[in-house]
Amino acid sequence: MLFVDELDRPPLRARWERAGARVLERLKERREWLCLPVALALSVLGESVLPLLAGAVAVPLVRRWLRRRARSKERERRAAGVVALCGAVVGELRAGHEPGQALLVAVRGTGVMGAAEAGVSAAARFGGDVPGALRQAAREPGLDGLAGVAACWRVAADGGAGLAAGLDRLEGALRAERRRREELRAQLAGAWSTVAVLALLPVLGLGLGAALGADPLRVLLHTPAGLACLATGGVLEAAGLYWAGRIVRAGEAA
Repeated sequence: MLFVDELDRPPLRARWERAGARVLERLKERREWLCLPVALALSVLGESVLPLLAGAVAVPLVRRWLRRRARSKERERRAAGVVALCGAVVGELRAGHEPGQALLVAVRGTGVMGAAEAGVSAAARFGGDVPGALRQAAREPGLDGLAGVAACWRVAADGGAGLAAGLDRLEGALRAERRRREELRAQLAGAWSTVAVLALLPVLGLGLGAALGADPLRVLLHTPAGLACLATGGVLEAAGLYWAGRIVRAGEAA
């Protein structure tokens, strides 16, 4: 009986791997809390509580930045899903399916609509107001292209125009727009790199000062002139990063 239990028990290495994977997953979900260990290390090295306080202030700021970045990635994923949805509907229509059935299959296949999927699927399944449901779904972030699908659907229903041809043209337009965004993002990558380098320059300066034996943490954290320089530099650093990021985001929006 004991031998059977030993066979059923997972190997120790596999259990450690699963535990490590769970820890890494938690760290990915709560990456902003990594500011605290870094701040604690600086507090110990500088023998001051100020870095720890700064780390506590940085946690909500980093969380906000990470959430904004995650929302941006989700919008991009949904926009790509709308393009795939158009192509899937066109394929189903050309295979001989009815428009409502084609939309149902495409919606289930792409899974891009999220909470709005139920309303669109119900309208397509029971002969409801499909263009209205699509326009309602287009209000969700990243699903703006569904407004074009709704317009094609309305024209096809009211004027007898080919839905597959309209959606095919819409898919091409959405793909071209996505390519333009990707090209613009690639062009602005250098600007974002410059912003990151500017943000890291003070850290490099501290490391260079420590390498030369100047003890910059003691000067900054334990002398009046150092505290004044630290406060002034922190304000200027934050203002510079905000302004540079605003310029680059304005370029992306344009």
